[in-house]
Amino acid sequence: MHLLMVVMALMLAWYLRSQWSFPIGSWTERFPRALLLFLLPPLLLLTTTFAVFCMGPHGHIMVWGWEGWVSYGLAISFLGFAGVLWLKLAWEGNRMLEQIRTYPIVYVYGTPARLLNAPLVYCALVGFWEPELIISQGLLDTLDVPHLKAVLAHEDGHRHYRDTCWFFFLGWLRQLTSWLPHTESLWQELLLLREIRADHWAAKQVDSLLLAEALLLVVNTPILLEVNFCAAFAQHIPTNHVTQRIDALLQQPDSMGQPKLWPWVWLILVLVPLLVIPFHH
Repeated sequence: MHLLMVVMALMLAWYLRSQWSFPIGSWTERFPRALLLFLLPPLLLLTTTFAVFCMGPHGHIMVWGWEGWVSYGLAISFLGFAGVLWLKLAWEGNRMLEQIRTYPIVYVYGTPARLLNAPLVYCALVGFWEPELIISQGLLDTLDVPHLKAVLAHEDGHRHYRDTCWFFFLGWLRQLTSWLPHTESLWQELLLLREIRADHWAAKQVDSLLLAEALLLVVNTPILLEVNFCAAFAQHIPTNHVTQRIDALLQQPDSMGQPKLWPWVWLILVLVPLLVIPFHH
């Protein structure tokens, strides 16, 4: 029975990921679907293996004597790998934050930031729940005041949505289940939608045309921090992503639609394996 639970969870996770197709619609329609297809499979695997771990290797409904130990071993291995991976990513993140906090603090139009004394054009929010804003000297020298304020407003959008924290979690799930189909495609879609959402937030504070111009001025800046807890304004963006971001900025807010909550009902599915635990003997 335990082994059957694991196999069924694997099959369902694979099936859910295989439902991903080329995205269409506004970003408010695409975000819930992409996030749901990205989240459901790994969370289902985690809750299933946790349930098997809690129930142990023994049970009344066992077809073969070794079945319980095989499923138990698989559960421990998967949960152990997930835990080690989480600790590794958290340790790397803390080390990077310690290094960033050695940079001098500057105030850019009232916004505190860590100054990277380098000629390249770079701006990013790095950290977890309370991230640090990094701004390079090259960015300060390249952009004028209106465009610089537009970039700061974009990064403020990332801070508002706690993108660095949530994408650290999503990045952990990405590495944990990189073997599932369409993992990288969904990840790139989520990165794009994260930037569009921050652009939309910034467009409430500054002119959207300034944001689009700033994006074109600093697009494809060098990769400094390729980590899950870094949200850069423009860093090696594919051409089609730049086009989509600019198109979204030029749209009227009324035409974008409102996010729908009903897709999140599907997350109840990940709790089903946990409901089996109280009935185990």
